Amino acid sequence: MSKQSQTSRSFGLTNWAVDNQVTVTVLTVIILIAGLMSYVAMPAASFPDVDQPTIFVSTPYPGNSPVDIERLISRPLEQEINTLSGVDKISSTSLQGFSTIEVTFNFDVPVSEALSKVKDRVDAARSGPDFPNDLPLDPSIQELNISELMPIMNINLSGDFTSDQLLVYAEYLQENLENLSSISAADIRGIDAKEVRILMDQHRMEFLQISFRDVADAIEMENRSMSGGDLLVGGYRRNVRIIGEFESLEDIRSIIVKHEKGNIVYLRDIATVEFDAIERESYARQFQDPVVTLDIKKRSGENLILASASISELVAQAQADFFPPNLQIAITNDQSTRTKNQVAELENSIIFGVLLVVLVLTFFLGLRNALFVGIAIPLSMLLSFFILNTMGVTLNFMVLFALVLSLGMLVDNGIVIVENVYRFMSEGYSAIQAAKMGAAEVATPIIASTATTLAAFIPLALWPGMIGEFMKFLPMTLIIVLLSSLFVALVINPALASIYMKLEEKAMDKAKWLRIGLIASLVGLPLNLVGGVVLMGNLIFVTGLSILFYIFVLEPGTAYFQSKALPRLEKGYNTMIAYALAGKMAIKVFAGTVVLLFLSIILLGIMPPKVTFFPDAQPNLANIYLELPVGTDIEVTNTLTKQLEAEIVELMSVYTYDRDGKPYNYLVESIVAQVGKGTGDPQEGPSQNATPHKAKIIVAFREAKLRVDGDGQTFVSTLALQRIREQLSEVPGASIVVEKDQMGPPQGAAINMEVTGNSYPEVLAQAERLKAMIESSTVTGYDELKLDIVSGKPELPITVDREKARSLGISTSQIGDGLRTALFGKEISRFKTDDDDYPINLRFANNYRYNLEDLMNQRITFRDQSSGKIVQVPISTLATASKSSTFSAVKRKDLKRVITLYSGVREGANANEVVESIKTLLADVTYPEGISMSFTGQQEAQAKEMAFLSKALLGAVFMIFLIMVSLFNSARIPILIMVTVILSLIGVFSGLLIFRMEFVVIMTMIGIISLAGVVVNNAIVMADYAGQLLSRKKEELGIEPHEYLPVSALAEPLAQAGVTRLRPVLLTAITTILGLLPLATGMNFDFFSLFTENDPQLYFGGDNVAFWGPISWTVIFGLAFATFLTLVIVPVMLFLTERIRSKRYYRKITAA
Repeated sequence: MSKQSQTSRSFGLTNWAVDNQVTVTVLTVIILIAGLMSYVAMPAASFPDVDQPTIFVSTPYPGNSPVDIERLISRPLEQEINTLSGVDKISSTSLQGFSTIEVTFNFDVPVSEALSKVKDRVDAARSGPDFPNDLPLDPSIQELNISELMPIMNINLSGDFTSDQLLVYAEYLQENLENLSSISAADIRGIDAKEVRILMDQHRMEFLQISFRDVADAIEMENRSMSGGDLLVGGYRRNVRIIGEFESLEDIRSIIVKHEKGNIVYLRDIATVEFDAIERESYARQFQDPVVTLDIKKRSGENLILASASISELVAQAQADFFPPNLQIAITNDQSTRTKNQVAELENSIIFGVLLVVLVLTFFLGLRNALFVGIAIPLSMLLSFFILNTMGVTLNFMVLFALVLSLGMLVDNGIVIVENVYRFMSEGYSAIQAAKMGAAEVATPIIASTATTLAAFIPLALWPGMIGEFMKFLPMTLIIVLLSSLFVALVINPALASIYMKLEEKAMDKAKWLRIGLIASLVGLPLNLVGGVVLMGNLIFVTGLSILFYIFVLEPGTAYFQSKALPRLEKGYNTMIAYALAGKMAIKVFAGTVVLLFLSIILLGIMPPKVTFFPDAQPNLANIYLELPVGTDIEVTNTLTKQLEAEIVELMSVYTYDRDGKPYNYLVESIVAQVGKGTGDPQEGPSQNATPHKAKIIVAFREAKLRVDGDGQTFVSTLALQRIREQLSEVPGASIVVEKDQMGPPQGAAINMEVTGNSYPEVLAQAERLKAMIESSTVTGYDELKLDIVSGKPELPITVDREKARSLGISTSQIGDGLRTALFGKEISRFKTDDDDYPINLRFANNYRYNLEDLMNQRITFRDQSSGKIVQVPISTLATASKSSTFSAVKRKDLKRVITLYSGVREGANANEVVESIKTLLADVTYPEGISMSFTGQQEAQAKEMAFLSKALLGAVFMIFLIMVSLFNSARIPILIMVTVILSLIGVFSGLLIFRMEFVVIMTMIGIISLAGVVVNNAIVMADYAGQLLSRKKEELGIEPHEYLPVSALAEPLAQAGVTRLRPVLLTAITTILGLLPLATGMNFDFFSLFTENDPQLYFGGDNVAFWGPISWTVIFGLAFATFLTLVIVPVMLFLTERIRSKRYYRKITAA
């Protein structure tokens, strides 16, 4: 092609950039500054903040059984809520005295709209004639936000102090912490608030004919202050205030309850009034020692690391200004530590990847050109940070991994542009001409190749459901980063190349730079040893060392590689591709590759890898949830919890060795136990306030890098978790669930079977039958099968003789209110002090309260309206009590009663295999009419996500194909490239088989979809350039564009295309693979601690390798093989198709 025709090529955006170099330089500086500011401002988090459209309706109605709660509260509310549009699922749990309804909306419904809709429906249900009108509190309607339900840390207070003193210190912290904008709540556990208790003497009450109503009215009428208005005296207005609020307990005791016929009855005559802690609702311990704990919860969207720092600063300030020196404060389960580690690991992976990429680029392109290409990485990332921060995205590890994954892709466009500009300069064009023409020649293919890569990720950005909302930040970030890199490649790279690119690098003044390197090294080393200037010393030292490394290693190594190794590589490749395109060898090479694909698929079926739904990381926390039958007293729960704590402490003590003369546990950081209030699983949403039958023990493991014993052996926390499971597996009468901390969105139990129907006894019978069948079978691998409800919860139903009661003028409500006040108690007023106010609760003294005979014999006291006399009627004459049992809870899903049979899987067992065994076992089971069973939990989610990912892959392939058709104006080359994508699976399947790695459904599928975009990218550039060379060959031989080259002329341009694109293809593959290698291998190298503490903290493992390893290895395996496909199979397929077309064309000409 002539120079004139080449010069005519242009690309407007690049031309503008080259002609406005100063403007582009200023724009580059702006991107750097704005990007850095955005990066610093972005809130750091382990996981993205997902705005889940799930609304909880919590309704307390004390004194009612689960069945009554379902009938009176849950069912009417469900029926109203079910009329709403956009609802995906409605489930409810009816407990003793408490109803919880979970309403899950489709993700296209805004949370605010969902909340408003549910509130309207709840109000409608409450206005119904059958809905109870005596609720103690209105239903609580709130959205579910996991980030605001999960504590980010615990602050434990202990020492030689009274409970009152510890409570004062805890409340001081609580008040100050909740004033922080980043903190939503600081809940106190392990100590209970106080109350004023009026404990009635039943016999004295009845003898003096006094009712609970009399006492409540007397207290309510006396315990009040009010304004009497303004009094005008002598030209001044004075506010008249009536002071009547109680100031002491004696004021309460001295209240006159009854004054009749000269007889005065004081409250002290019929009751004991005391000010003490309310009935114990919670206990807290750390390593078996009592503590007062604060559960700290962060507001959604706030920076976890900054929030943690603010808390630590506030605690330190409180210790200095308010707390006594002997008050012990321990911060445990600090989630910011994990977040900091994850973010730091990924940041260091990015730094390490950038260094490796630039190093590889230097060998291929030389230092100057490598820097031209390498600048695309920080510029693209910083531009992406600016955009992401503007969108309100947090700096979570989904975003950071997307940046790691994009490392190789970021330089793809830059490599092609810089290589092409350099080639034009080598042909004698000026820097400005070369920049314009070099970019113009490849602008269309790199835009198309970027578009195809984007097409691979766009379907993932449309992922529905909870996991989709969680995972969408990965494709979203990749799309933004790749568009940023395209902008950098087409605008900034050509402009800088036109200014700084030189054909021959200026000879280095080695003596000068050697002196600089030596001086910097010698100055930096002693500074490194001086306290306070370690960072400066290391920076100077590393700078000097880098100069020396370049002089003695990199520069001669680069020269050798470019002058000898690379030409040999190109020559060897040229020989190989020429051989592959010769004779019938092309058919053999292509056929052999297809055979490899079928062979890998067959081997995958013969030796299938372990299939898991989501990555299974080493636990950082072990959460042990203990649940006893509803109604169990908190003291019983506390006693059993102490036993479990002792067993766990003893079990974990084996991970201890002597360090500096003291025992040191290298695995466990803390063991914190909580009993009662606030011990439910936050993933299940809000629950009833008091849960005396529940407890929670949290075993916090040390950071992964610190789990090293005295001999230097690394220990995995999964084994410790399994030991805890085995130790606590058999505790009679208790449900114990041992879970590790959740990594990612909620997934449900590994084994989850829901039995639904209308008759709860029948549903329970079928669930128990399935449980017995599985337990008596040969199925293994499951942990412990449990039902989510239990029968046999004791209750005492009281039946009222309505006719007899009404004949005496007594209602069922009066009887119920009397029994409830006597037993449960009733808040009748508030006792205010200078600092706080406390409830005044009225009930029987304990010796009457817990005596069934006394409760039933209490008299309903009232004044007969006809005679005016006081009448007393024993409850036992109007009602009978009988002992019975009921369910611990009644659960419903989509308006049907449901019981769930669930279990985890044992360590080393495969959940999918266990479930398949259970499905086979239960395949022939029949159920009574109206009863059904379905597998849900992880299995249901896995089926949904697999279906979506399969559609996403097909969608990505279709979009990529359309883009390529529009680029090539032909279906032939796009089809060939799509064949390459399919063949790249050979690498993925072979890698899984050879290294016996798990097939992680979510991550491996994302890796395959990501791989498709990268593979197509290289293939497009190769095919496009091959097309250009074929056209030039036609021009050279005088053949018209619509005609075909003879078969003898096909191999040379195709081989030349391969040789010319060898470097960019290898660079793309090597940079992408090296960028992912630190994450794939789990290598962690801390550059920050290296420069500040002289400790790189090098170790292998951690959370990130478990989560991102499957994607990384999928891309690495696939891309490694796809490099062979791009360099060999793409030219071979082009050769074969062109040969067929050529033969047909010349056969027709000959025949004519």
